[in-house]
Amino acid sequence: MQIETIYQLYLQYPSIQTDTRKLKEGDLFFALKGPQFNGNQFALQALEAGAAYAIVDEVVAANNDRILVVNDVLITLQALALHHRQQFTIPFIAITGSNGKTTTKELLHEVLRTTYKTYTTIGNLNNHIGIPLTILSIKKDAEIAVIEMGANHQQEIASYCQYALPTHGIINNCGKAHLEGFGGVEGVRKGKGELYDFLRSHEGTAFVMWDYDYLQTMSAGIPHLFTYGTHDATVTGIVKDSSGLLEVEMQAGTQIGIIKTKLVGAYNLPNVLVAVTVGKYFKVPEEKIKSALEQYTPDNSRSQLISKGTNKIILDAYNANPSSMTAAIENFAKMDGQDKVLLLGGMMELGEESLQEHAAILEVIGKYNWKAVVLVGGDYSKIQHSYINFNNSVEAKDWLAAQQFEHTQLLVKGSRSMKMELVCA
Repeated sequence: MQIETIYQLYLQYPSIQTDTRKLKEGDLFFALKGPQFNGNQFALQALEAGAAYAIVDEVVAANNDRILVVNDVLITLQALALHHRQQFTIPFIAITGSNGKTTTKELLHEVLRTTYKTYTTIGNLNNHIGIPLTILSIKKDAEIAVIEMGANHQQEIASYCQYALPTHGIINNCGKAHLEGFGGVEGVRKGKGELYDFLRSHEGTAFVMWDYDYLQTMSAGIPHLFTYGTHDATVTGIVKDSSGLLEVEMQAGTQIGIIKTKLVGAYNLPNVLVAVTVGKYFKVPEEKIKSALEQYTPDNSRSQLISKGTNKIILDAYNANPSSMTAAIENFAKMDGQDKVLLLGGMMELGEESLQEHAAILEVIGKYNWKAVVLVGGDYSKIQHSYINFNNSVEAKDWLAAQQFEHTQLLVKGSRSMKMELVCA
């Protein structure tokens, strides 16, 4: 079946669903399948639940004109996203990196939507399924799109670019994340750099954190560069205060002055700076940039500050890797307050370097004085240390409930699979 035919159906029924549990009347159901599931088995159920059509790649019923058979549902979904993308001539901004992608995406969206009809990735739909779904959620009134791209192996970002067709791009950083899949830090740079490769070959524009020498090198040859950082860049700013919520003092390229965010951590400085830079590039009025950044409140387990009684909790539990974990611990140590507790979950997808990287985190922890340190799961249990150790976040939650802390600050962080947000639920 031709993509154009399916696209005409999509124009008539522009809501796509891959999960029958979330299906709405008039949706197009794409029967995706994987190692643990087969959406083809739910195609008839989807039609009964109100789907307009079901797109399948296995024969599930004879003589049903609401079931469309294709060679591969996932490839069809991605091809449909490409066809839809090609209908737009607006800026498509792609964001990738080891740390801070989602926060950056949210900040950009807040800034840009003050002036433009802006569509962006919802939640963390940043993979081979989520990105096509994001593209297909963009309506014809769009003026700018912001697409988050996650990756854990080579050629993944390159494949996303083939149907997202970004005109602008941001690589936040290249840290120690998904080392197992990328094959080390150099592999991370090569994999994330696939976004730069696409921009370089398609007359694109990159917003580059100029403090990072490796990004300067990686971005060489891209036709249009706009830089940000703490010095020697088009837009510069520094941390004015991170003892509580982050305050940023803009210094060059803008007259915004001081931005009082609701984010925790000096490590969010680059995220704020790139949001200012992108806003300036797209001529968003400075007062709107400042207001948008100051009003944004994280609510997705990323850099959240939660008050519980007399205690304050920094919840940064959506993801963790050696780079972000080190930054979070060191930032927490420098914040105001005496009684501080660490509750840290294990870090995943580190491959052969996992024990070494967990040991390095223990060394970082050992540099500071803590009221208590709780380590949960991962490879912490395989290394000798004197800290409290639990198998899972439920055990850690029970421990925390029994402590009855008062006037205490807590940092809760760990890889998504550790479910560290349960500790403070």
